[in-house]
Amino acid sequence: MNWRVLLKAAAFVSVTAASACGSSGGSTATTPSAAASSLTITIQGQNGTQAFSPNPATFGGQSVVFKNNDSVVHRVVLNDGSVDTGDIAPGATSRAVTMPANGTNYHCSIHAGMIGSVSAASGAPPPACEGIYCTPY
Repeated sequence: MNWRVLLKAAAFVSVTAASACGSSGGSTATTPSAAASSLTITIQGQNGTQAFSPNPATFGGQSVVFKNNDSVVHRVVLNDGSVDTGDIAPGATSRAVTMPANGTNYHCSIHAGMIGSVSAASGAPPPACEGIYCTPY
């Protein structure tokens, strides 16, 4: 087989494969618009301690991100263990998570007294906090 024909065929396959990478077929990656549609709970330093704002948040059943405006790392976990954001570096934002429709309580697993809650989608108050993550700073 002629090497020139082989090289041309290889070049054609490379160009075709590269152009297919940008297609909209079946990708599950998070898009900027998906993150933009999430509501934000801010992590902030306050008088030497850390806090969530708003708290309680009225975001039951909705997509939420946690934005770390503090100068230290945080890690948000729902008290029932169903969601763990992983470490959120200073200035970073967590992946979007959907809050339970019936409301929930959450905490920073690095700072035990840093707690928050989300009201139910129905407008009912957050559920009663139970367990070791219920005493704020």
